[in-house]
Amino acid sequence: MDEALKENFLGALENVIDPELGIDIVNLGLIYDVDMDNNGLCKVTMTLTSMGCPLAGHIEADVRRALADFPEIKDIQVDIVWDPPWSKDRMSRYAKIALGIPD
Repeated sequence: MDEALKENFLGALENVIDPELGIDIVNLGLIYDVDMDNNGLCKVTMTLTSMGCPLAGHIEADVRRALADFPEIKDIQVDIVWDPPWSKDRMSRYAKIALGIPD
């Protein structure tokens, strides 16, 4: 996949806000990968801050909505994975500052 297109997808995913933390899922480090095959299947590999997150379905739906307007995307697959486990080390500097977490 073209790097510029991937950056556009990640930019769109920055509009998906974790409802509990109020920070977008990209800066929280929840997005592990975004890729698209030649048939237009966009695969988003991501995690959540905790297993059993009650808002998982809401976040997944927001991911789909954020990417829905790209004409290149014909279908979206969201894979929620637990390995590697998420930790605050995956967060951007911006997210750490916003949440008051020391660097």
